[in-house]
Amino acid sequence: MFYFFINLYFCVMQDLLNYQEKVVSYLTEIVKDKEPRNLYEPVSYILELGGKRLRPILTLLAADAFNGNVDNALHAAISVEVFHNFSLVHDDIMDDAPLRRGKDTVHEKWDINTGILSGDAMLIIAYQLFEKYESKVFQDLAKLFSDTALKVCEGQQYDMDFETRNDVDIPEYIKMITYKTSVLIGAALEMGAIVSGASSDDRKAIYDFGINLGVAFQLQDDYLDAFGNPETFGKQIGGDIIENKKTFLYLNALELCSSDDKTLLLGLYNSNNIDKVEKVSTVKDIFKRSGVVNLVKEEIQNYTFRSFEFLEELKIDSDKKDMLRNFGEWLMNRNV
Repeated sequence: MFYFFINLYFCVMQDLLNYQEKVVSYLTEIVKDKEPRNLYEPVSYILELGGKRLRPILTLLAADAFNGNVDNALHAAISVEVFHNFSLVHDDIMDDAPLRRGKDTVHEKWDINTGILSGDAMLIIAYQLFEKYESKVFQDLAKLFSDTALKVCEGQQYDMDFETRNDVDIPEYIKMITYKTSVLIGAALEMGAIVSGASSDDRKAIYDFGINLGVAFQLQDDYLDAFGNPETFGKQIGGDIIENKKTFLYLNALELCSSDDKTLLLGLYNSNNIDKVEKVSTVKDIFKRSGVVNLVKEEIQNYTFRSFEFLEELKIDSDKKDMLRNFGEWLMNRNV
């Protein structure tokens, strides 16, 4: 089993590095030498901070899976990445987050107004990239993108609403992360399918593959936010706890922990006058005692394997299915 994961790691990483190189090369040209610099420098900054580039890579993987021209799918892939980073800029403002990928957030490095305006410019740039395609492909991409972007906004609003509610349940949370995170992963995959001329059935199946993979991805993010390595995770550890986010860990801990721990947990999440380091440490201890750490790992695996069921519906070569499955396996075992 050890050698299986070693081989899987190198196989996946080689594919990712090849696609990542294409994405990074394109990104560097997006706003190069554009004026005014005070608008476009923050755009370059957030795009060059790095990150996993998972969403554009998925677009290219999907294009490859349907035997399409990977280079032709780059415009759609970059659109997904630019939109994703736009949402991060605005999310960081709303969360008052100090760090993104281990570096200052845009609004910290410049100011809030610059963050808002540069983020707006990124949204427009994302749409402009679809103009590279012929009419039918453009229409399909733009419709999917508009539907997805609106759901991401709805998901963000749900997330904000949950911060002040004490009656959030787990199905509501899954809906929120599906909208806020999963739909963009599903759309990234479907865009690759659209550019490659895939059938409507295949487009739906690969979208559903992405939706379930996206839920697994966000649950993994919930876990890493609390228990990840700050040197590899790239964000403030315990950020969700500090912001009173009703994550999968928190909601299940409320159901599973002792009455004393439940009272303590509710008190911690309803007060902003507690030392942040102490709050994070205490909440993490409650998570451990309640057993939700193992529970979230099981759910990550469940959603990942559920996503694989949709791969079987795809009318593509078996080696292409293996390529997508290997990516899912790698994603489930990530630590960043």
